[in-house]
Amino acid sequence: MQHKRFVVTITREFGSMGRPIAKKAAELLGIECYDRDIVEETAKRMNMPLSSVSNLEESAKNTFFGMKYPLGMGTTDVQDNIFIAQQKIINQLVEKESCIIVGRCSDYILKNMENAIHVYIYASFEDKLKNCVELLGMKESEAKKMINDVDKARAQYHKHYAGYAMNDPRYKDLLINSHLLGVDGTAELLVDIIKKKFLSEEE
Repeated sequence: MQHKRFVVTITREFGSMGRPIAKKAAELLGIECYDRDIVEETAKRMNMPLSSVSNLEESAKNTFFGMKYPLGMGTTDVQDNIFIAQQKIINQLVEKESCIIVGRCSDYILKNMENAIHVYIYASFEDKLKNCVELLGMKESEAKKMINDVDKARAQYHKHYAGYAMNDPRYKDLLINSHLLGVDGTAELLVDIIKKKFLSEEE
């Protein structure tokens, strides 16, 4: 049976295992999961080294800077171009097929898409630290710094381009603490919700 095309956007805290959850859910559904691929494609299209795009992408200037120079100047200009390129790529991906998209303000970019579920994955600092050390093999000191730094950068980036906080429930369909069910359990829960919403025989 031909099902309608849908997209799931996943915004996540660092160490909450959002990426492995997204990958696992996509695997179970037999659809693509896009994450770093978007950065790679952006780098290719803009003819920039991958590292430049990655670094600039999540280092959005603070909101005051953004308000003061709305059109961007210096690196913000480059960053705005990266955002515009990623926006195009994301829109092209969802036009093509059902998929899961991780991060990159995809919840905001696809806010008007009818068949979309917007998910926020989080966990307590302790649980994220435990995941980083036990599942990602990071040193505790490095993990603490990464959790703080990456979450701060992601939050600023999201606020800068979307205009609202990553975890604002008004823009999310589902907020889930990944510690509750772990990676596999959370992925399975998402798959159940996606199937009920988009893949039921009767619509």
